[in-house]
Amino acid sequence: MSREKNQLHRPGLHRADPSSGRSGGRPKEEGAPSGSYLQAGKEGTEGQNASAANQGRAPLAGKTSRPKRRLRRSNLHAPVIHNTEFTVISSVFVALFIAVGAYFIHFMVQEGDYYRNNAYNPRLSVAEARVTRGDILSSDGKVLASSKDGNRSYPFEDVYAHAVGYNSNGKGGVELQENDTLLRSHVSPVRRIQNLFAGKKDQGDNVTLTLDSKIQQAAYGAIGNHKGAVVVLDPDTGKILAMVSKPDFDPNKLEKNWDKLSTDKDQAALVNRANQGLYPPGSTFKIVTSLAYLRQNNGSDHNFSYDCTGTFSKDGYTIHCFGNEKHGRENLTQAFGNSCNTAFSNVGLSLNYEQWKQTAGDMLFDTNLPTDLSNSAISKFQLAKSDGAAAIMQTAIGQGNTLVTPIHMAMLASAVANGGKLMRTYIKDKVTSEDGLPVYSAEARQAGQLMTSAEADQLKSYMRYVVTNGTARSINSKSYTIYGKTGTAEYNSEKDSHSWFVGFAEQDQKKVAVAVILEEVGGTSTSATSAAGAVFKACF
Repeated sequence: MSREKNQLHRPGLHRADPSSGRSGGRPKEEGAPSGSYLQAGKEGTEGQNASAANQGRAPLAGKTSRPKRRLRRSNLHAPVIHNTEFTVISSVFVALFIAVGAYFIHFMVQEGDYYRNNAYNPRLSVAEARVTRGDILSSDGKVLASSKDGNRSYPFEDVYAHAVGYNSNGKGGVELQENDTLLRSHVSPVRRIQNLFAGKKDQGDNVTLTLDSKIQQAAYGAIGNHKGAVVVLDPDTGKILAMVSKPDFDPNKLEKNWDKLSTDKDQAALVNRANQGLYPPGSTFKIVTSLAYLRQNNGSDHNFSYDCTGTFSKDGYTIHCFGNEKHGRENLTQAFGNSCNTAFSNVGLSLNYEQWKQTAGDMLFDTNLPTDLSNSAISKFQLAKSDGAAAIMQTAIGQGNTLVTPIHMAMLASAVANGGKLMRTYIKDKVTSEDGLPVYSAEARQAGQLMTSAEADQLKSYMRYVVTNGTARSINSKSYTIYGKTGTAEYNSEKDSHSWFVGFAEQDQKKVAVAVILEEVGGTSTSATSAAGAVFKACF
């Protein structure tokens, strides 16, 4: 078991050439003063008249008094259009057009759901006046939320509180996320006419979630009275099979208990810890540290050997294994299985900072997670290149300033289980009309390849050793194969700690990934490991 120290949270216009002395007036013609005229035929008709007079002949008719026609250079006084000014002005308008277009796209794509589902959207108020809010159901058909006579009810009370959410005093969970969907009606034209004449509202569309009621109930029970969260995923599809957060609340009584729920910061019952809670990962982060080591060593751990004496010091800072236990000579698999802090402190000191940071980025740190869940927090890999040995050693074992969400850790376990491939996680499975006609059906989509299949296989072997010979031996099963990593995350100077388990299990072609965190449970990871074991039993 690991035990670590943590420091916690959270162009204007281009002018004409100034040498001309003007910026758009009439330019002076070279060799001809401004306002001058050019005369033509000085040796023409005037010359003929002069010759005739000298010879005593009359001048040519009509040519004696008419002044010589003078030709105006029509372009002399026209303003000069400078190509540079035209180009700059055009560029400004093009840039403005692009900026407006980009904002429009951002508004519609990135923030469209937020504004469509916002409770202050007046269009939704109109919809609520003519549409009865649709039902929310589990994947196996259990009604999780429904409306009757203008009242919203939640049959399972607090079991689905954070996942399903609430529809009073604002909105939360799926009730917020799918607000627009639930107030959209695809009833048949005949039914619409019938409702119109009967003075009844149309029935809104129903949203079916990916949540499995059996697994959800097991996850809820596994936490018990602890604060914490459980997330269960299907690695092959990205479906969220269960999502529980405690402390919780009964959405049926939300309005009555709102003042207490909204002001009790210690309990923070309205926060969905599964995707919004940020925690030090503890030794579960050794999954990332191990991957960084493999990448720096051409995918091999054959040269790794460490003699654990229970403690390790560097630059005046000492790391301890849990209970100062001496693990002796270890390879990387054994160090991972024993959750040896001193061994992984040395691994951290051996890593190239840039490559380690890149690996963390590849594992979805410091970026939005690929999920349809709204308001998910961003996990943080917070180690600077200038940090000393103490920060490096702590980060390597999941302490320091690194923070993660439970759903993020479940996604990492899913990627390992799926040969390095991560599927986008989602909770909305389908939408149907009142008559059961399909309106929307979710499709499994790959979010990315977080690691190579060879890297995933190597991590998988480490995680299997944890269950067969390491810190999670207590949940080993003969019916299905479990892989995991335990963790104990200290979160204050008094060394109070959270309990973690991150892993997955498989049986034939079926796989499930689980992340469990239990807050403030003491110095071991046993509690979270036991909770994960109960969830696995419900899954298989």
